Amino acid sequence: MNLHLLPLACLLGMAAATAARTADATDATDAAQATALPAVQVRAEAADSGFRSTRPAQSDKSDTPLAQTPFSITVVPRALLDSQQAQTLADALHNVSGVVANTYGRRGWDDLIIRGQTASDSLFVDGLRTASNNRVAEQLFGMQQVEVLKGPASLLYGQVLPGGLVNLVSKRPDARPLRRAELGVGSDGLQQGSVDLNQSLSANGKTALRLNGLAMNADDPTDHVYFRSRWIAPSLSLDLGARTDVVLLTSYQERDYLRQQGLPWEGSAASNPNGRIDRALFTGEPTQPPYHSHQSRIGYVLDHRFDNGWTLHHAARWQAFGLDGFIVANNGLAADLRTLRRTGTDQHYDGRTWVQDTYLQRGFASGAWQHTLTAGVDAFKTWEWNVQSTCRVGTLNVYAPVYGGAIVCPATPSRDNLSVVSSGGLYLRDRIQFTPDWQLLLGVRHDRSRNRSEDHLTGTNTRNDASASTGSAALMFDAGGGLHPYASVATSFYPNVGTDAQGTQFDPERGRQVELGLKMELDAGTSLSMALYDLRRRNVLQSDPFNDGYSIAVGEQRSRGVELNAAADLGSGVSLFAGYAYTDALVTDDGAQRVTTVGDRLYNVPKHSGSLWLQYAPHGVDDGWTFSGGARAEGEKTAYGQRIPGYMVFDAGLAYRQGHWRYALNLKNAFDRDYYSGGLQRAVALGDPRTLLFSVGVDY
Repeated sequence: MNLHLLPLACLLGMAAATAARTADATDATDAAQATALPAVQVRAEAADSGFRSTRPAQSDKSDTPLAQTPFSITVVPRALLDSQQAQTLADALHNVSGVVANTYGRRGWDDLIIRGQTASDSLFVDGLRTASNNRVAEQLFGMQQVEVLKGPASLLYGQVLPGGLVNLVSKRPDARPLRRAELGVGSDGLQQGSVDLNQSLSANGKTALRLNGLAMNADDPTDHVYFRSRWIAPSLSLDLGARTDVVLLTSYQERDYLRQQGLPWEGSAASNPNGRIDRALFTGEPTQPPYHSHQSRIGYVLDHRFDNGWTLHHAARWQAFGLDGFIVANNGLAADLRTLRRTGTDQHYDGRTWVQDTYLQRGFASGAWQHTLTAGVDAFKTWEWNVQSTCRVGTLNVYAPVYGGAIVCPATPSRDNLSVVSSGGLYLRDRIQFTPDWQLLLGVRHDRSRNRSEDHLTGTNTRNDASASTGSAALMFDAGGGLHPYASVATSFYPNVGTDAQGTQFDPERGRQVELGLKMELDAGTSLSMALYDLRRRNVLQSDPFNDGYSIAVGEQRSRGVELNAAADLGSGVSLFAGYAYTDALVTDDGAQRVTTVGDRLYNVPKHSGSLWLQYAPHGVDDGWTFSGGARAEGEKTAYGQRIPGYMVFDAGLAYRQGHWRYALNLKNAFDRDYYSGGLQRAVALGDPRTLLFSVGVDY
């Protein structure tokens, strides 16, 4: 095992032992359960107040408890996010085993890898896809929980890459009166304020209004880099009768930022005879135009219970975004290893997305077998306009930087195109309880997709059509004592865009995973899980070794791994959340490249990674002191032939609650460990240094 991870492994072992000692040793015999109608998935915020999630995951599209789902889902609840004062999606995902977040550093977007496979474009909010490309970072403050569904998820979600997906669940109106405001200050000039307001508008609480808002200004450890964010999210629940629930969900955000671009390999993660490069060095130009992004969403979720036992779930959303900005890219150091060659790109994106998901669900008996049938249809369409210009930028001495060089952009853009991606799918899933102890899950899906591109510079149009059938099957056994072993197999597809040298459209990517796992409910407050998996991703685009400038869809990548997870509220004010992953991700077929890559590790994927967070609130989190702390670690990674050292950092938290007031202090990377979060072709991304965040909140 990597030595950086040995202390964390010991901590995880002690945490698991503590959870096991607190488990109730009394075996309970479960009575056979009668058929129950699927519950409408209205998620009340107060349902989960600890680190262990007791609710079904929204991403499973069922009311099945997490312990009885025969595949891997990790839920990061609001209580854990608050304990850590998590600010970004990457902060939340650092808690999830098998996930690598913030791969390219603090660049203003959400970058992530799940089970060795890129998943940055597999982001969902409230069960609906956000877009075909990740251009705008998600706002974590407005989310009630973060769910990570690991492995191929095409059965329920269509065209997604096989590593998995992330689903963010929005805060929603409910019957509780809530008026909460918070101010925070922190390292690098961080200043932020937020409000969370909820008001019931009817006697039964079904009609309610909620408003979340946040404003944030912050600089960065890198010189000249800054972030400015404004975000607001009104939502309204409507009372349309006892059988119908409707929630309207809207949000709008704006961000202005000058992005951090990392440092050259030589002088940071790799040696340089000129010495180490200052980690605060900005490799762009301070006067370059900043990025400005805006994103608006409006959607609704409708749930209805029919008299005949069927339930209907229908959700739809319209989304618009824009992104304008300038990036100065690192083109590598010259032969003297101190002069940085740079290229500028003026970028403009404008996009629209429409998405809907509708499914019917019903429980029924067939002889002695109990069924829960789900039948659905979903559709997705996104338009994205992209105009870019490649600009000339002068060189920079990375050891004695002098800024102010001219940036020269051409009058004609280098790219001006419109891409339209549309897809639709039909899916059917049956969850069969064929004995009191055995559960079988079977599902099948068929998708059609179309990718169309218009090049406004050349006047050429291209179109790629693809269709595929995917499915999944799983078997789970209730062994008693809270033990649920399972086995599952699932497939996925993802369209490839373009043609080969003969003009033939590429076949879509295919994914397949076999997983063996064990879920354990040791007592009323402790959940443990273990999963072993073998994942294959086929038809990966590779350079054509016989036709320069073309690609072929023949490659294969393989991920194998083990994941361990623990979430517990142990009583006496002690809670923990922990995870460990071993991920062996390799290239197994490179399409006969001139220089073979078979056997190479996939970029930015550590073999070992893990995290642990412990919290102690002797009188509960709503009264008096709360103490918390933990560790995060990743083993060595590789990217573009370079080595990225492993690391381990420690975090700590302290909070005090008295009456309506709450004070919280969190310290990340307490010992200010220098580390790198990931690698690009010519640059390495910097990890976060020691950061401090202090906040004062009031409920009124």
